Amino acid sequence: MSRIGKQPVQVPAGVKVAVKEGLVHIEGPKGKLTLKTNPHVKVTWAESEKLIKCEIDPAKVEDRRIRALWGSTRAHIRNMIEGVTKGYEKNLQVVGTGWSAAVMGKKLKLTVGFANSIMVTIPDGVTVAVDKAQGETTPIKITGPDRGVVGEFASTVRAKRKPEPYNGKGIKYAEEVIKRKQGKQFGS
Repeated sequence: MSRIGKQPVQVPAGVKVAVKEGLVHIEGPKGKLTLKTNPHVKVTWAESEKLIKCEIDPAKVEDRRIRALWGSTRAHIRNMIEGVTKGYEKNLQVVGTGWSAAVMGKKLKLTVGFANSIMVTIPDGVTVAVDKAQGETTPIKITGPDRGVVGEFASTVRAKRKPEPYNGKGIKYAEEVIKRKQGKQFGS
């Protein structure tokens, strides 16, 4: 039995849910999300109880793959509900003297020590805000209702110039700690 999959998902007030033909549609104040479910996992919506339940065929409980899909489906639905009510947020920092970031329409412009600026396209449903530089650090705030899209866009931006261990320059997560190295020693 999946300990995660068998737990029902509580739906807060103000969130609309529609389940039909292998699709789960969830709409809330922060946006709309849709999930295509696996045919082995049956998703039911109880309007009176405000609960979403995920179930599998009892004959297939021994199949590890189906149990994994059961728990994953329930976790994705819970993340969708949290996304349309609270939203998800990732904070990045551009660290380096003269390095910066700016939002230009649907693109994020990164000036991170290369000859040319790097333009990264912002996906639909994601909002990017760049605050004023604080010394050598420029904060970037990425928000949106879909946890996967927010996380993937943040990792794509970070991959454009990963932080290096000698000077600490690069694009890093706000809570990330860069393990610093000493560098070469000169003299006797």
